Amino acid sequence: MPKLDKTQIPEIKLDTAAASIEGSLSAEQRRGLFESPGTVVVAIVELTSKSYTGHADGEEKDPQVKVRVTGAEVARTDEEAASLLEAKRAMYRGRRMDGTLDEIGNGPRGAENVLAREFAGYPTEAEFRAAEAEKQARSRTEFVR
Repeated sequence: MPKLDKTQIPEIKLDTAAASIEGSLSAEQRRGLFESPGTVVVAIVELTSKSYTGHADGEEKDPQVKVRVTGAEVARTDEEAASLLEAKRAMYRGRRMDGTLDEIGNGPRGAENVLAREFAGYPTEAEFRAAEAEKQARSRTEFVR
C-alpha cells in the first residue's frame, strides 16, 4: 500500500453503495426521510476504504480514498439519538482537547466507554449470540415436528 508524506492529507469520497444504511432504517424512518426533507436520523457507521488514487510518484492528482459504509445502525428512539449525539459531542471535545481536530490520528482515547452508561441495558454480544442460537434451536425443533 502506498505511504503518503505527512503533509499530504487525502480527500475522502463516499462510495455510492449504501445498502447497509438502508437495511438499518425502519420503514417509518424511510418514509420520514422521503416525506419531510431535512429530517435527521442519527446513526453509528463503519467505513471501509475501497479504493485510492493519486499515489504514484510524480502524479499531480491529489491523494483521494473512496470509503464505503459497511455497517450501520440507526437510532430508533429519541433517547438513543440523544445518547449518540452526546457521544459525538464527547468525541469532538476529546479531539479538540487532544489537538487532533484537524489532523489524521487515532482520535480520543477511551471513546469506547462513552456510551457504556446509556446502553447498559442493551444486550451484550454474548447475550445476543445466545438468543440467536436459542431461536435457531427452536426453529429446528419446530421443523422436526
